[in-house]
Amino acid sequence: MSAPFFLRHTFFCLRHGGGARRGIEVGSSSVRLPCCARFGQPGRLSPPNKIMTYDIAVIGGGIVGLSFAMQTTEKFPRLRVVVLEKEAGVARHQSGHNSGVIHSGVYYKAGSLKARLCVAGAREMVEFCSRHGIPHKVCGKLIVATNLEEAARLDELLARGVANGLEGLRLLGREAMLEIEPHVGGVRALHVRSTGITDFAAVAAKYAEIAVGRGAEVKTSAGVVGFGRSSGVKSGAKSDAGGDAVVVRTRAGDFSARYVVNCAGLYSDRVARMAGDDPGMMVVPFRGEYYDLAAARGELVRGLIYPVPDPRYPFLGVHFTRRIYGNVDAGPNAVLAFRREGYRWRDFDLGEALEVARDAGFRAMARREWRNGLAEFRRSLRKREFFRSCQRLVPAVRMEDMTPGGSGVRAQAVGADGALVDDFRFVGRERFLHVLNVPSPAATASLPIGREILKMVPAEIVGH
Repeated sequence: MSAPFFLRHTFFCLRHGGGARRGIEVGSSSVRLPCCARFGQPGRLSPPNKIMTYDIAVIGGGIVGLSFAMQTTEKFPRLRVVVLEKEAGVARHQSGHNSGVIHSGVYYKAGSLKARLCVAGAREMVEFCSRHGIPHKVCGKLIVATNLEEAARLDELLARGVANGLEGLRLLGREAMLEIEPHVGGVRALHVRSTGITDFAAVAAKYAEIAVGRGAEVKTSAGVVGFGRSSGVKSGAKSDAGGDAVVVRTRAGDFSARYVVNCAGLYSDRVARMAGDDPGMMVVPFRGEYYDLAAARGELVRGLIYPVPDPRYPFLGVHFTRRIYGNVDAGPNAVLAFRREGYRWRDFDLGEALEVARDAGFRAMARREWRNGLAEFRRSLRKREFFRSCQRLVPAVRMEDMTPGGSGVRAQAVGADGALVDDFRFVGRERFLHVLNVPSPAATASLPIGREILKMVPAEIVGH
């Protein structure tokens, strides 16, 4: 998509009621979604002289931040940990708006953080769900090639999966494919037995429950508005031999911490800049839209049916998913959103849209990928275009079988050179650790990601 097209659309939305919402808080949402878990009290500013003190403040109550808090309180029970979440409950954004798929790790480059943490995370996620009674199922999936070019790429995926340590991968011909998915299209498929499904919002809520049970605090309605410094930390936190602590200023009051872990997801780069650090990238929001398959046609899909992904992009393509509660949906696409939490076309924020449009990295990407960007816009606006993507995988599906469903927004980091950042990215800066790029499969890998973050926290903070 070209930058000029982006700007024309931006001003069109503004003139026709798109309506920018302004505010000083980092991120705000008018999308009201069911609460997964509620802790703490909604935001009132604390008295000027009353500052709560902690060893570690975690910004963001998504699945990654909560995993880190849970595992920190397990390994270092004497540390005071607070999670600051801007919404009224945890897991309101990426953690609660996804396909619910426990990814196996077959897609990711061997040796990358994504590959290593996803493979380990898939096993651990199944064990965690089993231990805590969270609905889950290891159902496997088919990655389906619909032409000879895609069929050749399956060999590369197989080799990558084997290199990542996956077991039970099988290349299937047409007859074997139909034994697993009787209505599937395509000419060849890779069967990935270790893929599963769960409810990641329920997982995140359990992380929060465990962390709170171990002494952590979760403060909701606590959107970050700035940072400051204070000399010395007392009142329960470990002594700060290293000097000044960070004061995190939020809509729920001020919180002093010896160390801050930024897990703000869609706003992680903005929080980094607010802290005075250059993240070296821009988080660009891509909305993923879903269609629901009519219940009467649910027999068309037994499990998970995926296309062969385009190796140039980190997106997996529109696929069919039988969810953990039995319903089937198709999606997501990957269309540029005009607000960081832009779940609908009418969700528009002029400041956020211009922030993206002015970024040199985004403009470089737009010049290179504008054709694909326009194709995604068409697929979003025209149901028939979306339907064709689905029919390639399941030819028997009809357009009337599908109705618009939910959506999610992926926080995709774009580098200064315009490249889509593919691997997870963590950047440490003095008293901050910025978790800057943890899109899918972050939910699957949330347990090992939490440990990976904990390893980066300086020894003087955790006390060993």
